[in-house]
Amino acid sequence: QLQLVESGGGLVQPGGSLKLSCVASGFTLDYYAIGWFRQAPGKEREWVSCIASSGRMTNYADSVKGRFTISRDNAKNTVYLQMNSLKPEDTGVYYCAAIKASSWYCPHDGMDYWGKGTLVTVSS
Repeated sequence: QLQLVESGGGLVQPGGSLKLSCVASGFTLDYYAIGWFRQAPGKEREWVSCIASSGRMTNYADSVKGRFTISRDNAKNTVYLQMNSLKPEDTGVYYCAAIKASSWYCPHDGMDYWGKGTLVTVSS
């Protein structure tokens, strides 16, 4: 069974940091580009970041650029999202998603597989 499982969410104060993980089971991430998305309460899901299967291409939404860093460890079948200088507006459920793609493709939509999400709450 193909599955993505996110972890690492929680409650953090403004200015704090969290590191999210996305672990794949049932398939290898080597040939998959990964995207991170989030959905705030009462809002539509939005794209946050992506990383190509090669790891050589990354991209970020303007709202998180300079604060978030996406990375991957294919040996561990895991993709990470390091989130620093967190703001209350970063609150939401964070999802990772995968799409089989060429080594330089960094997706914003059209994903094949989705995790169930992990909740991030930024509040004092």
